[in-house]
Amino acid sequence: MATILIIFGIHWYLSLFCQTFYHHRYWSHQMFYMSKGWEKFFFILSYIAQGSSYLSTRTYALMHRMHHAYSDTEKDPHSPRYFITVLGLMWHMKKRFYYYNHHEAELGEEDRKYLHNLPPPTWFERWVSDSWFSRIFWGAIYTIPYILYADVWWIWILLPAQFVICPIQGTIVNWCGHKYGYQNFKNGDDSRNSLWWDIFLLGELFQNNHHYASSRPNFSFKRWEFDPVYPVLFILNKLSIIRFKLS
Repeated sequence: MATILIIFGIHWYLSLFCQTFYHHRYWSHQMFYMSKGWEKFFFILSYIAQGSSYLSTRTYALMHRMHHAYSDTEKDPHSPRYFITVLGLMWHMKKRFYYYNHHEAELGEEDRKYLHNLPPPTWFERWVSDSWFSRIFWGAIYTIPYILYADVWWIWILLPAQFVICPIQGTIVNWCGHKYGYQNFKNGDDSRNSLWWDIFLLGELFQNNHHYASSRPNFSFKRWEFDPVYPVLFILNKLSIIRFKLS
């Protein structure tokens, strides 16, 4: 059991780091620069970490930019304001992501502007990472430790969570970050800061702070708030792996 819990914990934080670092902060908001070589490295890392629930970076960025532009209105792709349950929001997010991913050409001009500076999907994203073969392959990989080490029946509950780990993380952020917590800023939406020390979601639950200053690499503002990813960004910037944009 302990082995599976450790594996699940590593999977949770590695996939979450890739989502917040690569998909969110780099592609969606382009908070910093990196070379094409490092970009490919973090793409491969994201694919390995996210596995069966890998998210297209282009579609993720489009959907997230629209979320900021239309925050908590009817055009918001994933506002919890219009859903009774978490599962309802999660299913809606899945449908919207599929639509944007496969019907991008049908977007109106008002929404197409949010594709600005986003490159088209690579052949790998189009034919490998977003394929059912890839998702089934990674699902099989996740199952192996449970076959080898599951000594109590209830630990198997974690396996389906690993299959869809990225949508689960995204749903928690959007549900809790727009329903529970406090506000440092009046942004005209429902965004909240759900946790003072946002360890389990790596800073993503500082939604109110982030909606106030969406291009700011550090999601914390108050002295007692802490964004766990920002020190990593600071070190990567010092090592010249990334380069912060000058504000």
